[in-house]
Amino acid sequence: MKENNNKLASNSYVNLFINRHQHAPTYSIITHGCQMNEHDSEKIKTLLENMGFEQSDEKLDADFIIFNTCLVRENAEMKVYGQLGALKNLKRENPDMLIAVCGCMMQTGPARDIIREKYPQVDIVFGVNNINSLPYLIDRHLSSGKLVVDIERKDDIDEDIAIKRENEYVGYVNIMTGCNNFCTYCIVPYARGREQSRSVESILSEVKRMVDQGYKDITLLGQNVNSYGKTLENPVTFTELLTKVNDVEGLERLRFLTSHPKDISDELINAMGKLDKVCENIHLPFQAGSNSVLERMHRKYTKESYLEKIEKLKKSVQGITFSTDIIVGFPGETEEDFQDTLDVVRKVGYEQAFTFKYNRRPGTKADLFEDQVDEDVKQDRLERLLDVAYPIFYEKNKSYLGTIQEVLIEGESKNNPEVMTGRTRTFKLVNVKCDKSYIGKLVNTKIVDFNSFALTGEMVD
Repeated sequence: MKENNNKLASNSYVNLFINRHQHAPTYSIITHGCQMNEHDSEKIKTLLENMGFEQSDEKLDADFIIFNTCLVRENAEMKVYGQLGALKNLKRENPDMLIAVCGCMMQTGPARDIIREKYPQVDIVFGVNNINSLPYLIDRHLSSGKLVVDIERKDDIDEDIAIKRENEYVGYVNIMTGCNNFCTYCIVPYARGREQSRSVESILSEVKRMVDQGYKDITLLGQNVNSYGKTLENPVTFTELLTKVNDVEGLERLRFLTSHPKDISDELINAMGKLDKVCENIHLPFQAGSNSVLERMHRKYTKESYLEKIEKLKKSVQGITFSTDIIVGFPGETEEDFQDTLDVVRKVGYEQAFTFKYNRRPGTKADLFEDQVDEDVKQDRLERLLDVAYPIFYEKNKSYLGTIQEVLIEGESKNNPEVMTGRTRTFKLVNVKCDKSYIGKLVNTKIVDFNSFALTGEMVD
């Protein structure tokens, strides 16, 4: 009944617009943040196109503009406010335009208050759990002419949605929402709520449907996939789910994101070495190398236990590569603490690292810590961290020279239409000179050049 009501509600704006302008309304979605946000934007895209909207080629020149926001870093939040401000005059010139803001930012009262007080051009605000209500929210706004807000948390999650994805061969499958860890620097549990797992049946159904549509590389997505299944009526481990997905006929590659080091089990590590479709790559954020900092972060593992799991993964999964997240300048971090972080980077040998200066987020415990680190010290440590990490990235990529790699060609290079880009099973970005006919295909590629961030390959028979 709710789905039918949403479809009826959507007719109001779309039909009115078509009658007035003789063409379907256009939309654009501007996404900030993580893969979870990108996946949410695909759901919004699906809803809008089912309603009759068409995607605009111009981000800020559409009839309906949606900002899907991130709350993890302050600069992402400031960027949204700047983009909204740029639309004020445009909305005045085009009153039929709709503007919506959704995502993690909207789950907090301060951000919503700022939208209400300073951005009257915004028509609709909705939360991470309210995407399916969008058609109804459009109708409510049209009826009232006022800002409509829906951020109410829900106790269930969408089980089976046919999503229109941006990429035709590589896609994400959301297996759970929320997080129970409450790391002291992180706002995510407050924005996305507690953990909830989808049923195994609905996940397998979505994977099989994607494979039938031609998808070859699928990533199982969650804030902490290692704790999947605990909220189900009949609990299932993530390893059991991974094994079932690995058995889906026609699937070529299987990945998962993100793993929490405290929860990655020996069972999962052993399974990664045995399951043939699970790729030889894992993103395992360690955040900091100092045990005292890790304790204040509420990470619930030590430097020693983290490195022990890295060694187990190296032994179990031949040729495995690692990526990670690192925060420098966490409150109370000393130079000795920072040296522990550099020690982990050297010992693991990461192929990729997402590095950040600690960013205070109101509402988190760490924001209340009194021993905040000076900004210039944070910047200095970030630069020294990159001075250690970049040469490692370079040497890791250099080791691929002359090897033959299986590359899934995903699309055109942004810089050269005669060059296609794709990834290896170890998630290395490879630029290959070939034509568009190879998009979506697995090709053998000889690596002939490299830099710190990508490889260059030539196709071989």
